[in-house]
Amino acid sequence: MGQKITPFLWFDSQAEEAMNLYVSVFKDSEVLSVNRMGEGGSGEPAPVMTVSFTLNGQEFVALNGGPGHSFTDAVSFVIDCEDQAEVDYYWETLTADGGEPGPCGWLKDRFGLSWQVVPRALHECIGGPDPEGAQRAVQAMLKMTKLDVAELRRAYEGN
Repeated sequence: MGQKITPFLWFDSQAEEAMNLYVSVFKDSEVLSVNRMGEGGSGEPAPVMTVSFTLNGQEFVALNGGPGHSFTDAVSFVIDCEDQAEVDYYWETLTADGGEPGPCGWLKDRFGLSWQVVPRALHECIGGPDPEGAQRAVQAMLKMTKLDVAELRRAYEGN
C-alpha cells in the first residue's frame, strides 16, 4: 500500500517541466507517470494533464490546471540538509533560472513553489541546551537568506 497523503501541486502549464527539474535535483527520485489530455494533433504529443513522481521516496502529483491558482508561502517543503554542502547544492539549484532567494533559508523556485533549505545544525543550535546560545542562533538566522552553518554555530557558541 502507498502513502496515505500525497502532496498535489497545481501548475498553470509547467507540471512536466517542474517534475523533470525536481527529479533531477533530488536523489532517489523518479517519474511515475505522465498523463496527457486526449490525442495530440499533427504529430505533436497531447498536452500534459497530470504527472506523478517521487522525490526521495515521497510521492507527488502535479496538475496543469491553468492560471486559476498560484503557490504562496503558506505551503512550503522543508529540505533536511546534512551540512553546508547540501545547503549550497539545493539553494543554488532551486534558485537557478528565475528562482528567488528569501529570508531565513526560504526560497522560491522558478515555478513559485516555496522551499525551506535547512541544515541540521540549525536545529542543534536553536534546540541546544544553552538558551542564550539558542537565542543568538535565532537572531543570526533572522539576518540570513541562505543559512550558514558556521555562522549559526559561532552565534550559538557566542564567538
